[in-house]
Amino acid sequence: MVPDWLQNHVGEGEDQIAPVVLQRARAFHLKKVSEGAVNNPCYFAMDATRPGGLGRRFYVICEASRTFRALPSGHGSGRNLEGIPDFSNGIRCAKNFSDARDSKLTTGGSYVTAEIRKSFKGYYLASGGELVPLMRPFVQFDGEGDTANARPRAIGGHPGVIVSPICRMKVPGNSYADDEGYVPFGKLIDYGAGRSNGCTSWLPADSEWILALVEDKPTTLYIYPESTDIVAVARAVKAGQLPARAGLYWNASCLKEIGVPNFWPRETLEPALLKYREDHPAPPQQPLPLCKEQYVRLGD
Repeated sequence: MVPDWLQNHVGEGEDQIAPVVLQRARAFHLKKVSEGAVNNPCYFAMDATRPGGLGRRFYVICEASRTFRALPSGHGSGRNLEGIPDFSNGIRCAKNFSDARDSKLTTGGSYVTAEIRKSFKGYYLASGGELVPLMRPFVQFDGEGDTANARPRAIGGHPGVIVSPICRMKVPGNSYADDEGYVPFGKLIDYGAGRSNGCTSWLPADSEWILALVEDKPTTLYIYPESTDIVAVARAVKAGQLPARAGLYWNASCLKEIGVPNFWPRETLEPALLKYREDHPAPPQQPLPLCKEQYVRLGD
């Protein structure tokens, strides 16, 4: 039974969580706690039918401390490739979902957080004039059912920041340099709650404490909608029926914008993506141009 304090946060309004999303997220967390798979008192949920951007649709629920937080988060961008039906998503509302590799789409369902890794993305110029490396943290998700291939798909959560490479600098001995002694330099791009390659992205400030919450203490994440939800809502819309009348849920604002949601099964989409790669081999990667100015104040 949902505690009274948490019930106050249930609904379809701003900063609220839809009943079905909370019900499933809470049930999955309690199941994993009873199995001994997690012991974190907090758990996560995401409603990918809600508007993205700065819309709050990622939820951090800590029942022991009676805290509920709704935050912005990104969703999978999808792709628009020649010879394949367009399955790309806009920034505001997600229309397309899939569990196919290379689809760059979000998959709804159940996940458990795993290890946190950091990867070097390049150097950028900080406000103080110093060049600093972006070491972006990434928490891996492990899934079940439709989400079972989360690890081979490299699906997880991370801050929505990246360095867009502009040039390469010669810095022999730098711990991040390649075999030829170069490091990439670029512009820091903060895409916050924008689109991702299928991962869950957060605003940098939010990601710090979210990652701290799960470091060495796994917890659960439930993302709505699942494939069965998407198919059921699509059928209702095509039949001219409001999803709510059929006992289904989709954010009304986004449903009006996208029309009919789509789930692309990996059994059909993955072969199409594989053929596309075979027909369109990637050109040889060209090295970045050398930086015109050699920066010396490197943070390490």
